[in-house]
Parts: sequence; C-alpha cells; structure tokens
Amino acid sequence: MSKCIHLVEDDEDIRFIVEYVLMEEGYEVESFGTASKFYQKEPDDQADLVILDVMLPDGNGIEICRKLKAEPATAHIPIIIMSAHAAEKSILEEACADGFISKPFDLTDLLKKVKVLLNI
Repeated sequence: MSKCIHLVEDDEDIRFIVEYVLMEEGYEVESFGTASKFYQKEPDDQADLVILDVMLPDGNGIEICRKLKAEPATAHIPIIIMSAHAAEKSILEEACADGFISKPFDLTDLLKKVKVLLNI
C-alpha cells in the first residue's frame, strides 16, 4: 500500500508540480488549495505525511501544524513546512514541524526529505 501525503499549497503551479512528482514516486497525494478545504476533509482521512505552505489565503500553515501536533490522533504524523518568507529554525520551533523546505526548492531535495520522514 502506498503512503498518502496531504499537500496544502495555494499556488496552483507549485501544487501541481509537487503533486505530480510525488505521484510519479508512487505516493498517493491529496491536494488542498486552502486551509478550509484541508479542514473539510473527512476526519478519518489520515495522511502518512503532511506538506504545508505557510502563507495561505484563509489561514496559515504554522497554525495548521500546531493543531495537528496538538491532537493525539494526528500528533505522530510528520509535517514539512514550505515557505519563501521565513527562516528555517524559527519556523521549525514555532510550528513544531518535522522538516522545512525553503522556496524555491529543488524537487530532489523535497523527495529526500519526504523519504527520510516516511522512513523509506
């Protein structure tokens, strides 16, 4: 069974490319363009990994990360934060994320981080 990744990214081009690359690697990907669409998913629809953009039109990836890490049902899920406007160390501390990707990013680096966090 393939690993499921939830991707929350408002930029359609970035979302398309990341989703495509992850699917080519054999991952199941569910994409969301807004925080509200992410929150509307079925509660039992759990991911093996979540990738969050920091700046969303209706929310913030840091807040989403904090909520996921605070819930016992989702605290174990690794989370990667993506941002073009933030410093890695402060984001990792503030969001309690497991990984950080600075935009623009190299797709090979993204895949490496995904594999490390999924223990593949």
